[in-house]
Amino acid sequence: MSEVRLRFAPSPTGYLHVGGARTALFNWLLARKQHGKFILRIEDTDVARSTQESVDAILEGMTWLGLDWDEGPFYQSDNFPIYREYVEKLLASGKAYKCYCSAEELEAKREAALKAGGKPKYDGTCRDLPDQPGKPYVVRFRTPHDGTSAWVDLIKGTISFENKELDDLIIQRSDGTPTYNFVVVIDDAVMGITTVIRGDDHVNNTPRQILLYEALEFPVPHFAHVPMILGADKTRLSKRHGATSVMAYRDMGYLPEAMVNYLVRLGWSYGDEEIFTLSDLVEKFSIENVGRSAGVFNPDKLLWLNAHYIKTGDPERLAQLVTPFLKQRQVDPATGPSLVEVVKTLQERARTMLELADGAIFYYNSDFDYDAKGAAKHFTAEAPELLGALVAKLEALPALTVEAIEQLFKEICEEKGIKLGQIGPAVRIALSGVTASPGIYEMIHVLGVEETKKRIERAVATIKP
Repeated sequence: MSEVRLRFAPSPTGYLHVGGARTALFNWLLARKQHGKFILRIEDTDVARSTQESVDAILEGMTWLGLDWDEGPFYQSDNFPIYREYVEKLLASGKAYKCYCSAEELEAKREAALKAGGKPKYDGTCRDLPDQPGKPYVVRFRTPHDGTSAWVDLIKGTISFENKELDDLIIQRSDGTPTYNFVVVIDDAVMGITTVIRGDDHVNNTPRQILLYEALEFPVPHFAHVPMILGADKTRLSKRHGATSVMAYRDMGYLPEAMVNYLVRLGWSYGDEEIFTLSDLVEKFSIENVGRSAGVFNPDKLLWLNAHYIKTGDPERLAQLVTPFLKQRQVDPATGPSLVEVVKTLQERARTMLELADGAIFYYNSDFDYDAKGAAKHFTAEAPELLGALVAKLEALPALTVEAIEQLFKEICEEKGIKLGQIGPAVRIALSGVTASPGIYEMIHVLGVEETKKRIERAVATIKP
């Protein structure tokens, strides 16, 4: 049995789009599941639009998602001599020909065909012309006029095209550069690609490519065409629906495992399961379970998944990931309590790393303003005495544990004849400045006795006698 080989072949004309990332993921998963190879190829033959910045953005996005490649990245621009060699081979065998029609002549033919109610395809004027030295030309593939080009798509089932409906494809432009449909066949054949998973906007390219494989006597790979991703309005996902760049989601505080989990579920299912790790996916993924209908991008579902992964995540890893977001907010986590311990108090309710960072600021910045309504309600005339009693008991604790702090609050409530609601909110505001924060006991444990005392004394100083 030959080695299974799949590839992801983006054009470096922009960032890694979520649709491209999903295609890469499906290819990566199938390669890993079948113990094959995953190849990364950069299709940079569009010299005018291809940039190194885009290449770097694609590689960064792939790395962030955890989609490592076994070979590459290879660059199409390195293969121009190979493409010319195969163009000459087709010309020599009579399977391609030189077309001397000018752009104006082609436009006139197109308009005439449309006017006559036909398809605006090339009429074959130059199919049997002799060489015309010195005259500019393109090279066209001599598409058979009879027969059918068909394949069993791994997602869509059997698809067929009548060859007579296909055009004589241009495989080399007048400036000598090859065209997409030609170079992708050469690359996939030379690289030994056995399965091509790509977007279903390529379905119409596939019969033309199959004919090229056959003309060059290359084995034809399996094809699987993935339905597109739509926005909530059921139109193709674009910037008007929100961020479409994978790295934009990283910058918005999403975790790569949440993005991977979400992307794979956009079109693929495994029973009723929703949560998958990469290793789960390698075990359970199958291309046959990819649906035929388009997936609708739902930001709320992605946010739900992200919240799940933050809630269940390793606090040490989350602490590393949130550090850049804290530094963006001019917060140095080295100047305060353990960031790992801070994360533990916040991850239950944070949905993004941005929310985690915002929630952590008060631990490192003690000169915050108090929530006006909360302070007016809870910084009462009785509060200073209760807060003072709390500080005294904290200083007397032999060990500052969450359990000991909870017991301490119970003692104060019993001694003063009050309920927790008569002291807890005032402590919360004194420590964090807001009425919604992590648990009071957890905050005191993380801040420590001295910082807790300092913050309570600051709050008491603001309460008018």
